[in-house]
Amino acid sequence: MTTLAAVDLGASSGRVMLARVSAQRLDLTEVHRFGNVPVRLPDGLHWDVLRLYRDVLDGLGQAARAITGGEVLSSIGIDSWAVDYGLLDGSGALLGNPYHYRDGRTSGAAAELHAELGERELYDVTGLQFLPFNTIYQLAVDPAAATAAQALLMPDLLTSWLTGVRGTEVTNASTTGLLDVRSGEWAAPLFDALGLRRDLFAPLRRPGDVVGPLLPDVLDDTGLDPSAVVTAVGSHDTASAVVGVPAADERFAYISCGTWSLVGVELDAPVLTEAGRAANFTNEGGVDGTVRYLRNVMGLWLLSESIATWNRAGPPADLPALLAAAADVPPGGPVFDPDDPVFLPPGDLPARIADVLRAGGSRVPQTRPELVRCILDSLAAAYARTVRQAAELSGRAVDVVHLVGGGARNELLCRLTADACGLPVLAGPVEATALGNVLVQARAHGAVAGDLWALRELLRSTQAVHRYEPAGV
Repeated sequence: MTTLAAVDLGASSGRVMLARVSAQRLDLTEVHRFGNVPVRLPDGLHWDVLRLYRDVLDGLGQAARAITGGEVLSSIGIDSWAVDYGLLDGSGALLGNPYHYRDGRTSGAAAELHAELGERELYDVTGLQFLPFNTIYQLAVDPAAATAAQALLMPDLLTSWLTGVRGTEVTNASTTGLLDVRSGEWAAPLFDALGLRRDLFAPLRRPGDVVGPLLPDVLDDTGLDPSAVVTAVGSHDTASAVVGVPAADERFAYISCGTWSLVGVELDAPVLTEAGRAANFTNEGGVDGTVRYLRNVMGLWLLSESIATWNRAGPPADLPALLAAAADVPPGGPVFDPDDPVFLPPGDLPARIADVLRAGGSRVPQTRPELVRCILDSLAAAYARTVRQAAELSGRAVDVVHLVGGGARNELLCRLTADACGLPVLAGPVEATALGNVLVQARAHGAVAGDLWALRELLRSTQAVHRYEPAGV
């Protein structure tokens, strides 16, 4: 039995999970959960990265205290959301709190860069979908980037604080818009075009690489055994989540459903067609050299930010009660495009949804349960549309949809998604990202063996899922 820790940082919350893994066993226990709340400063919206790091240390300390007998924690893996980064000076000190991808500083940056480099030409090099907050656009408007000694993506920044070792894990690097999708190496001409040093990012490393032992002050802070190491995992949380999909064969689509929803298929090679670019599909790196061919859908941010708006205006909203009431709302209500950029910034999303529906000539929900149902109907329709596009564009047949992450708890969303897709939806595991994180660590340290399908077989034998059949089946 091997004992491991997964640090899983989402855009709205983080958790430290303790795992015990063998060839027949995979147990996961949450030891610390914490909020990830951005901070608005006069110069924009930032991540509170020092608070995050403090919570990571606290969680690792709780993991150390949860270990019993002669048990020793062997390895730690870190995953997080993509695209955001910290800039370091020559001494390795952080130059400032990293910007949040929802900050508006990149407005117009993509259009300017596309005019200079060509949108199609960029896609041919990187295979990356257009999102206004991709790292390449953030760097283009970041005056500190030209003079910084180094940039580290968020999980790599935290890894460097734990170990003193700097590197860039490749699945997260693939989301920057600066990685050559064919070679898997940094696209040097893009750094030149941005006026950035080609070595701005630390050297690439791959899931399963052992980064190094913990620094002495980290050992003092956490109480962990000096033998513990940090191991690179699929540090983009979706890369780990796709490892955590308990699929039986390749004919599956996945929905990694949280603050964002990542909807796509797993492939062996990128799809760089004009049709894929026009549909805004991305080719992101996966574990074991796979390609995550997917689109971002706005996700449960629409629901969580609506609830936050209602909570600011009065008594806290009761989510379970709202979902139960939404399930009783008759089908056939209004829907909207969840990917409308108007929904990206924080704020009064119920008012924005009403404005979008009104502008499109649709009926505006009059009650909170009606709005919740409208959000979930809209997400289910977007999921189904994206699954169909992924199958058509990639040529990969899809027989089943795996919905993993926090959205797997939302029975109404799962049922609506099955109906919209016309396919069975297998919901769970909720903690697919942490499970994928620890499975890559476990394989690196000899606790399990085999390819991704062998890892998924262990998932199927140890993790519960719920099957939702489409209506009429």
